[in-house]
Amino acid sequence: MRTGVLSKMRRPDNHNWSRCLRFLFGISLIVILTTSTGFVPPQKLATEEYQLKAVFLFNFAQFVEWPTEVVPQPDSPIVIGILGKNPFGVFLQETVEGEQVNGHPLVVEHFTNVEDIKNCQILFINQSTARLNDILKKLEGKDILTVSDDNNFTKLGGMIRFKNESKKIKLQINLAAVKGSDITISSKLLRLSEIVE
Repeated sequence: MRTGVLSKMRRPDNHNWSRCLRFLFGISLIVILTTSTGFVPPQKLATEEYQLKAVFLFNFAQFVEWPTEVVPQPDSPIVIGILGKNPFGVFLQETVEGEQVNGHPLVVEHFTNVEDIKNCQILFINQSTARLNDILKKLEGKDILTVSDDNNFTKLGGMIRFKNESKKIKLQINLAAVKGSDITISSKLLRLSEIVE
């Protein structure tokens, strides 16, 4: 975490706001979605929701280890991919811009089809993506951390599901799916998640 985060919190631009969110995420992985007591347009809620989910994706890179062949060089990038329609707008790109995890730069890539994925470590699969079951089967054995907010994601074999519950984003982890790969998830992340088999 960069040391200047707190001193930059007063500047209201989106880039520094995403840095503030990353700082808060380091304190707790369970983020409360704050909403006003008055009417909030649905588009505004969606923007705030996916801004927080972008911060989760960024932080997954710090709590997950991949086999050496997946990230072969000390400066090999960690790719956060989006399969299907991008619900994050610019937030995910702004969140990872200029950031590194253990010397690995973070980059965002967009994929239209699962067949297009050649190099990816974390993959968010949009809940509107068709044939979710087929997509997960094609990703088996690729050591990609799969993430979605689809209600049936972990039941179908996905690894991490964003679960919206009472104005909170909770994490649901399919431990069997993770164990079926060579990915290792930190116990710190597992302790703050709902584990399903």
